[in-house]
Amino acid sequence: MTFPGGTSVSRLSVYSGSPCADGLEGGTPHLHTASTEAYVVVGGRGTLQTLDVNGLRETELSAGTTVWFTPGTIHRAVNRGDLEVVVVMSNAGLPEAGDAVMTFPPEIVADPDRYREAATLPSQGEEDAVRRRRELAVEGFLRLAGAAAEGDLGPLHRFYDHALALVRPKAAAWRSIWADTVAQETRRTAEILDALERGDGAHLRRSALMESPPHERWGMCGHLRAHDVAHPIVHTP
Repeated sequence: MTFPGGTSVSRLSVYSGSPCADGLEGGTPHLHTASTEAYVVVGGRGTLQTLDVNGLRETELSAGTTVWFTPGTIHRAVNRGDLEVVVVMSNAGLPEAGDAVMTFPPEIVADPDRYREAATLPSQGEEDAVRRRRELAVEGFLRLAGAAAEGDLGPLHRFYDHALALVRPKAAAWRSIWADTVAQETRRTAEILDALERGDGAHLRRSALMESPPHERWGMCGHLRAHDVAHPIVHTP
């Protein structure tokens, strides 16, 4: 059984200590093509920059703030002081399978080979590679945001088209991931409701406690302590 609702959860320490070209510290701007993402801020302070067809928006983040954003919302976490976030993602497994597209400049996003080369982290020297990848995405993001500020949404629409072209070959494989997480959880709930209407409580006797220890890795927005919700430890069979 996956995490409730077929979601995934991780803890994020937003990047700090190395300002980008615009002087801000923070994560790599990107969007998700199929998944909605939520931030539950548990410490520090910062700003969430989002860009969509309505333009650029900045939302203040502090302990207790909860925000979420739908597919197509370009987002960038800006760290203004020890920003710590619990991230909840819909469609567990899809972000890890390539649901996210980073805002590299158009000449890179338009070329699948160049995009793959820019997005892939090497097995060694990962921290420097993460920084270079972020700088490249910030460059593209600033170009998109600048055009939008002048009333020109053409670059944003072209970015959406390139993002679609990048992920389209993966969509068929994503369906099986979705079927094993979100759809499966929905079916299980439907079966439980049917059983409750019949007065059948057998599922209560199959209850279990599950745990997913964290594993650390470099993420797009910061240092992640991610939890493998697809393969939990079952403490009570």
